[in-house]
Amino acid sequence: MLMEIFSCLFFFFFRSMNVFLIVYLCILISKALINTVLKYVWQSEPFRDEPWYNQKTEPERKRNLFLRAFTDFLAFMVLFNYIIPVSMYVTVEMQKFLGSYFLTWDEEMFDEDTGEGPLVNTSDLNEELGQIEYVFTDKTGTLTENNMEFVECCIEGHVYVPHVICNGQILHDCTGIDMIDSSPGGSGKEREDLFFRALCLCHTVQVKDDDSVDGLKKNQLSRRSCIYISSSPDEVALVEGIQRLGYTYLRLKDNFMEILNRENNIEKFELLEVLSFDSVRRRMSVIVRSSTGDIFLFCKGADSSIFPRVKEGKIDQIRSRVERNAVEGLRTLCVAYKKLTAEEYSNAQKLLQNAKLALQDREKKLAEVYEKIERDFILLGATAVEDRLQEKAADTIEALQKAGIKVWVLTGDKMETAAATCYACKLFRRNTQILELTTKKIEEQSLHDVLFDLSKTVLRHNGSLTRDTFSGLSTDMQDYGLIIDGAALSLIMKPRQDGSSGNYRELFLEICRNCSAVLCCRMAPLQKAQIVKLIKLSKEHPITLAIGDGANDVSMILEAHVGIGIIGKEGRQAARNSDYAIPKFKHLKKMLLVHGHFYYVRISELVQYFFYKNVCFIFPQFLYQFFCGFSQQTLYDTAYLTLYNISFTSLPILLYGLMEQHVSADTLKREPSLYRDVAKNALLRWRAFIYWTFLGVFDAVVFFFGAYFLFDNTIVTSNGQLMTTSTHMMFGNWTFGTLVFTVLVFTVTLKLALDTHYWTWINHFMIWGSLVFYIVFSLLWGGIIWPFLNYQRMYYVFMQMLSSGPAWLGIILLITVSLLPDVLKKVLCRQLWPTATERIQKSMRHKTALNALANSDGPLLEGNLSASEP
Repeated sequence: MLMEIFSCLFFFFFRSMNVFLIVYLCILISKALINTVLKYVWQSEPFRDEPWYNQKTEPERKRNLFLRAFTDFLAFMVLFNYIIPVSMYVTVEMQKFLGSYFLTWDEEMFDEDTGEGPLVNTSDLNEELGQIEYVFTDKTGTLTENNMEFVECCIEGHVYVPHVICNGQILHDCTGIDMIDSSPGGSGKEREDLFFRALCLCHTVQVKDDDSVDGLKKNQLSRRSCIYISSSPDEVALVEGIQRLGYTYLRLKDNFMEILNRENNIEKFELLEVLSFDSVRRRMSVIVRSSTGDIFLFCKGADSSIFPRVKEGKIDQIRSRVERNAVEGLRTLCVAYKKLTAEEYSNAQKLLQNAKLALQDREKKLAEVYEKIERDFILLGATAVEDRLQEKAADTIEALQKAGIKVWVLTGDKMETAAATCYACKLFRRNTQILELTTKKIEEQSLHDVLFDLSKTVLRHNGSLTRDTFSGLSTDMQDYGLIIDGAALSLIMKPRQDGSSGNYRELFLEICRNCSAVLCCRMAPLQKAQIVKLIKLSKEHPITLAIGDGANDVSMILEAHVGIGIIGKEGRQAARNSDYAIPKFKHLKKMLLVHGHFYYVRISELVQYFFYKNVCFIFPQFLYQFFCGFSQQTLYDTAYLTLYNISFTSLPILLYGLMEQHVSADTLKREPSLYRDVAKNALLRWRAFIYWTFLGVFDAVVFFFGAYFLFDNTIVTSNGQLMTTSTHMMFGNWTFGTLVFTVLVFTVTLKLALDTHYWTWINHFMIWGSLVFYIVFSLLWGGIIWPFLNYQRMYYVFMQMLSSGPAWLGIILLITVSLLPDVLKKVLCRQLWPTATERIQKSMRHKTALNALANSDGPLLEGNLSASEP
């Protein structure tokens, strides 16, 4: 038993539970010490130590005093150990496991398009969903649909737009190109063809000729029917877009890539090398040999990755178009090439081969080789792809911000593209003052100066109070939004020359705390995780949530307290590595504001209730020692001790933890601010813990001394038994304990009934059924001679107690007195200091009453109105 008590300290499933358990362990040890000391004080008188009816033997007299005291201390520890709620852990685990099914059963979170519903990979974090302070979200595929559509391309400064698609189909006889400006000349024509060939060759797309592929939409083209498959929707969109501009990628066969040009001629290119895309390089390249023997290196990637490696081309015109498209929220890529001689290719091949065969640091050596090969490009042009915002993404972010949750967008996209998306999804508003912490700013000023300027800006308007002091969107404070890129973050996180990096980090965190939203662009996957870790380990230690849909989001998802994967188009890596998975970003609103809110409220009440009912249970046992000479005599029968937590009081609180709804789900969705009522562990703070503990002590005192005074003034009957003069009930140790236990079981069960707001037939069955079960069990336990028991101390005790009318009155009176303070507290607090939740509950009851009145008096009211009409 003692091992179980001490092992409780290592069940760290709840942030506040650790301290609460230590407090109760200290109370347990204190009780045992007090009783041990008082026992030996009591026995200091010889006639108490050795009464005439219990003389000690000689070995007992010679026994070591300290050994006897230690044995008594352990005996008291065992006697009072029920104050440690060991059974609570079983109930909590059951509540978490069964409660997680309510999330997977939610039909509103089922997506008909994908045929997917939410998934729960772990149930240990359910309550954390109601405590989220920071949400870190990816952009592509999370806030957006990841359904790419080719919009335009810019070649040598000339813009090309494919013909309009009607209902997903290319209009017949419309396979040409719309030119926004004039056509290029001679050399421009050659660059144009190279651009189209580059996009047809530089990718990892596979071709399916099958007419029916599950989950994919077939492109009906007059030239050729192809289905393109790739791990990246961007690549599919580019290949399909170029197909509408006259160049069709056909297949890869025997290491030869085949494309169909505008003249309907098939061109073959031998695929020599693929320099794969990675999130650090932000580009990919292929080396191909044409049918004429020319060797080309085609490269496509982010503008920040391509422009520094370009030596020739119309850079200014293309950069201008890229920036314009980025501001409009389009995803952009740049395309470049260079022609290799046979000697250059041979050298590159050797370097690649050596790097691939390296046994150590292979990835690093490959990256170095890629860096040597991918340089001195000729810039061909750029592409623009549109990725539409997901349905209700803006509504979800707005609701999260009203709930007091800060939303950060972490993306690898260009700053202008990401900023446009943030405005579209209402992360930034039109009145939001945007602060920039980017490489461009740092080039103009030093990092130190930029950080201090931003810090002065936000603190000048907001004073010494950070936005963390407030919840949600405040109209009294200037609304700031911060944009930071990956390069600036690297400088902030980089240790300074004097060996310290804390100053910059703290200054950066101070700026972020005063911003309503933060956009981190050009982020590598590890930088996303770095950002989450930075916030998670800050001095406030906020609860963080990361949500993403792709493999590049896995590190961020694993770093956050709660990881959520989107079941999207980039595979299942994010969903498999997350704690929860949802079909769409919009489902995050209900997951946090409804399910998370319910989970936290339910488990908080469950934990506090367990401590309360165990205090009610064991404190009378402590008081009883003062009346039995500290002899370690139990107040309750062994069966009651065993079944109190297992049978009599366990199922009602378990069901409460599964089904309680203090307000309706629709109200929680409609009023996101209610999420703030339970934020920052509000229901498991010291104030609530002390209230529940003292309520348990008060009730225990009422149980014990109320029953004690009922048994006052006893007389001896003719057969030598004791009978109370007030109740004419036979007096005895087990009768007294049974009366206390009966009041105890009814009080703690009715206390739970008073706290229940959402009643169903299951609640009624469990609560009233547990009381009926206690009565039936007591009647059977004390009404039958059990042949397998060596003792029958409870025989006829319960029935004899209930045969006394004053005992019935005493039980009802004691239950009423025990519940009265809690009822008064609830009434007074609701009237004088109501919380937002209690105000909503009051308005809901008022609205329900008005609706009931309107339904019952409707015809009468209509009749009166009709009679008054002329």
